[in-house]
Amino acid sequence: MKNILGIDIGFSNLKSCAGAANGRPVTRICPAGAAPVDRVGTRFDGQEARDLLRVRVRDEEFLAGIAPDQANHYSHSLHAEYSTTDTYRALFHAGLLLSGMERIDELVTGLPVSQYFDLARRERLSQKMTGLHEIAGNRYVRVERVTVVPQPVGGLLDYISQTDVDLEDARILVVDPGFYSVDWVVIARGELQRDLSGSSLEAFSVVLQEAARLISAEHDSPLALEILEHALRRGKSHILMLGQRLELAGYIDRATARVAPAMVGAIQESLRTSGKMPDVVILVGGGADFFRGAVQAAFPRLRVETPREAVCSNARGYWNLGDA
Repeated sequence: MKNILGIDIGFSNLKSCAGAANGRPVTRICPAGAAPVDRVGTRFDGQEARDLLRVRVRDEEFLAGIAPDQANHYSHSLHAEYSTTDTYRALFHAGLLLSGMERIDELVTGLPVSQYFDLARRERLSQKMTGLHEIAGNRYVRVERVTVVPQPVGGLLDYISQTDVDLEDARILVVDPGFYSVDWVVIARGELQRDLSGSSLEAFSVVLQEAARLISAEHDSPLALEILEHALRRGKSHILMLGQRLELAGYIDRATARVAPAMVGAIQESLRTSGKMPDVVILVGGGADFFRGAVQAAFPRLRVETPREAVCSNARGYWNLGDA
């Protein structure tokens, strides 16, 4: 039996999709926070933080899958070297733990497009994930083989698995608005068009930074990005600001309107040299809903499609690739 794990270790959420080949995999999502156990505060009722994702990183115990602002004096990684951090390793071990497997025959994950084209970086990540891992005290998982792909490819494969539309000869633009970066790839007749694919840092974290700035300026009180991120992850439409309920939709819309033009402009610029428009745009990932209007406006003559539960689309697509 071939065991497969698709894992998407994002800056805001950890998504995993695990299961045996030809079966029905299980998809899970949790916040992408991780910190040493002694940096995670106790609950207000005095109980210890309870989280099943207690993992080991080298010789230190971490709690993974916590909200990024839940740790004391331990920063939320938001930089290009994220995949080299202890936070990333803790989340990787959490993904292995969530799989419930002792052996993974095929692990598939992704990197931002600009990083994927760095062969040395790709190989370092693959080597780091391959082999025997102690993910918790006396608990080990062996990973036999690792495949690293450009992040948006997972979302494309997930969309293909959900639709009957024939895309074999189509020129497809896949846009993946993430927390740290917005990544896009162009696929033509099944081949990745490297020169037309890329990454932009005008991503959802920038939208939240701008929304926090707008709120802080209007209410003359500082507001951390993590508060907005935590509220949106929990599906809340508001936060408390100086004891008053503050609806977020207007601020998020205004912030998106300021950030999105630079993002879609970068995509349009990358496509300009080809002289050909895509046939369809597929929007995947956790920021799909927030950037849909801007992407549709940039390509008004095309249909913009999104897979179901887009936030987990990459992880599901990675599993599909492992099952191919």
